[in-house]
Amino acid sequence: MMASQRIAPLLALALFTLASCGGGGGNGGDPEPQPTPVPAPSAATLVFPANNSECTEGTVINDNQSRVLFQWNASQNTDSYQVNLRNLNTNTTALTNSNTNEVEITLLRGVPYEWFVTSRANGTNETATSASWRFYNAGPGVTNYAPFPPQAVAPARGSTVQATGTLELQWSASDIDNDITGYNVYYGTTQSPPLFAENIPDAFQSVQILSGETYYWQIEAIDGAGNRTLSELFAFQIE
Repeated sequence: MMASQRIAPLLALALFTLASCGGGGGNGGDPEPQPTPVPAPSAATLVFPANNSECTEGTVINDNQSRVLFQWNASQNTDSYQVNLRNLNTNTTALTNSNTNEVEITLLRGVPYEWFVTSRANGTNETATSASWRFYNAGPGVTNYAPFPPQAVAPARGSTVQATGTLELQWSASDIDNDITGYNVYYGTTQSPPLFAENIPDAFQSVQILSGETYYWQIEAIDGAGNRTLSELFAFQIE
C-alpha cells in the first residue's frame, strides 16, 4: 500500500475527531450570558401615623372602629410593601399588602399600635424593613392615654450574659401625654415574676444574678392619671 493511501484514512479520522469535539470553530464554547442581578429594595421611611402620637385623623366607623390611612415614603428598587401592624394590648399582628406607598386599614379606637413597613422587589428574596413606630388610635371620650408598654433595652430579650453577681435592668417607655411618674419592676426565676421594686422614678434597676439561672422580668409604667401599662415578659440567661 502506498504511503498516500495510508495517510488518507488517518487524516479523515483526525478531521472527524476535531469536528465532534467542537474544534471546528463557531460559538459552541462561548459561556452563557448571566442574567442581571435584581437590586435589593431599600427601607421605607414612615410618615403617618406619627411616632408616639395620638392619631386623631381617619374615618370613624363606629364607637369601636375607624379607618386610618397609613403613609410612608416610597423606597428605591421596590415593587410592593407589607405593613406589619401590632395591637399592643393583645400582641396580635395583622399584615396588609400594598403596591403604593399608602394603604387604609381599619383599627380599634382607643388602642395602642406598633407598625413598620417591609419593602419587597420582584425577582429577589431580599427585603428591607423600616423603623418601628408606636401610636394610639384616638378613642371617644379619652382625655388621658395610658403609657405605651415599656421596652427592654438591656439585657436584650433572649440574650445570655456573664455571671457578674449583679446586673442593671434597663428599659425605655413613652407616653403621648408625657406624664409617666414611675415604674414597678417584676423580677425573678419564674415566668410570673414577683414584684421586685415599686414606683421607682428611673428607667433602670440593679438586680442580683446567679450562674446558670434564667431570669424573667416585666416593667409596669404608671402615669399621672393613674393609668398603668405592663410590658411583655422579657427573659435572659446567665452563663
